[in-house]
Amino acid sequence: MQVTRFAALFLGSFLMSVPVVAQQPTSAAPAPRDAQAVLVLQRSLAALSGTAPVNDVTLSGTATRIAGSDNDSGTATLRATTVGQARIDLNLPSGSRSEVVDISQASPAGSWSGPDGEWHPVAAHNLFGDPAWFFPTFLISRALTRTGYAILPADAELLDGVAVEHIAIYQPSGFAAQQATKIEGLGEIDLYLDASTLLPIRLVFNMHADTNVLVNIPVAISYSNYQVVQGVSVPYHIQKYIQNGLALDLTVSSVQVNAGLSATEFQAH
Repeated sequence: MQVTRFAALFLGSFLMSVPVVAQQPTSAAPAPRDAQAVLVLQRSLAALSGTAPVNDVTLSGTATRIAGSDNDSGTATLRATTVGQARIDLNLPSGSRSEVVDISQASPAGSWSGPDGEWHPVAAHNLFGDPAWFFPTFLISRALTRTGYAILPADAELLDGVAVEHIAIYQPSGFAAQQATKIEGLGEIDLYLDASTLLPIRLVFNMHADTNVLVNIPVAISYSNYQVVQGVSVPYHIQKYIQNGLALDLTVSSVQVNAGLSATEFQAH
């Protein structure tokens, strides 16, 4: 992937507009689900976690946050649950940065905080996508088990010289027609699986400026160095690109699976 520097003019924190999956009104028509694409996702989930259920995960390691010419390196803890809760905590020399999102309730919510410690809500139009973008197992599991997700195949292709299975995942809009032009496609996700292993190697989606839902900000997550922990394949190197610039580089050093994370772990504090 070509890397250019990321100018964070519209973000107080790289975390503040990370999208999360929003509950949408039910569409009149069922979401389209291509049988072959569903089968590929089922095989991918089996490659990631086998037959053992994964309820929650905690990733710990080091993080480098890049904003323009500034590089800020420290430690990171990332937590997520299969029901749709996620928390990211970065401890950096410039100050702590956190984000908490919860889509497990009827009303999805998200908050972020920067070095000043003040918590701010995630913009409502950014409550789409996937909260645990750092652990793709949960996205695949939700897409397979919730019929509201559309699952469609895309063209076979090469990604950085690697043959991939390209699957498109989204939640069709059920909002009123007059709103559709603004919200249609907010939750579209492109998932790229290594064709030989079916492990995810890239996740692509858009986030949006807090004050303008029509401004698309492309985001790509790259996964590599998978290791097996308690029977679960976990990417130990995760990179987040915003507008083609590397914004966050995570190296995982330890993983906890099914530690029994409680709801209080995902409260803003």
